[in-house]
Amino acid sequence: MQNFNDLAAFAMVARERSFTRAAAKLGVSPSALSQTVRNLEERIGLRLLTRTTRSVAPTEAGGRLLRTLSPRFEEIEAELATLNELREKPAGTVRITTGEHPAISVLQPALKRFLPDYPDVQVEIIIDYGLTDIVAEGYDAGVRMGEQVAKDMVAVRIGPDIRMAVVGSPKYFERFPVPQTPQDLTAHKCINMRLPTYGGLFPWGLEKDGREVKVRGVGQLVFNNLGMRLSSALDGLGVAYMPEDQVIAHIAEGRLIRVLEEWCPYFPGYHLYYPSRRHTSPALSLLIDVLRQRGS
Repeated sequence: MQNFNDLAAFAMVARERSFTRAAAKLGVSPSALSQTVRNLEERIGLRLLTRTTRSVAPTEAGGRLLRTLSPRFEEIEAELATLNELREKPAGTVRITTGEHPAISVLQPALKRFLPDYPDVQVEIIIDYGLTDIVAEGYDAGVRMGEQVAKDMVAVRIGPDIRMAVVGSPKYFERFPVPQTPQDLTAHKCINMRLPTYGGLFPWGLEKDGREVKVRGVGQLVFNNLGMRLSSALDGLGVAYMPEDQVIAHIAEGRLIRVLEEWCPYFPGYHLYYPSRRHTSPALSLLIDVLRQRGS
């Protein structure tokens, strides 16, 4: 590395024909620059510059070295300029692993704003309910609830706290009594969800006045996606435990009835996370900025 730095210093002096002008461009003192070039000459065993009190000029060896170095340094400078353009006009693919709900409720609205401004960026979203090792699997980032983000990751909040809702259709509640307590759910047809993270059925987390209850109801249906749970609840096939934002319109229009509302707490909102030791791509950095605005 020292050789590269010294070669760059020599090339600047040789082009400028002045230690003073070269030092000003490099942001060092002329004496320090002179010593750098002298150290290079000693390592090579050849004089590269002829110095007089009034001028500096490459020797034959110095001229030959400068002709070799100049196009290489120009190539490096051109590549750095290209990288700068990528930062200003990002391109490439951003791969994100996430659950279905944050993909629908957080990422999709953000992409609607983000993608039209950056046509050379592709975003690949993989729905995965497991706690994926994003480094091992080649993802740029992941999305999880705040409490599930590993400590060695950089986490950026991208959404508000989340509240769940227990819902059923009017037709369903014509046949079954409205539950008054979480324990009453054991007598209902619960539309359940199975996630690999939990191994079994996803427990319904209910809480009131500091009292927490984990309900594992039984029923005829088990899914691993939002859409079929919602459709089944609308069809009157049971009660479902759903993200509030996915059912609020149906509740307002009378297609679903909400029960046990006072038992439904808020959970930490979604966070986007990525490795702390990895330099983020320009495309991911810009997407993070868009998502961060939604989470603030």
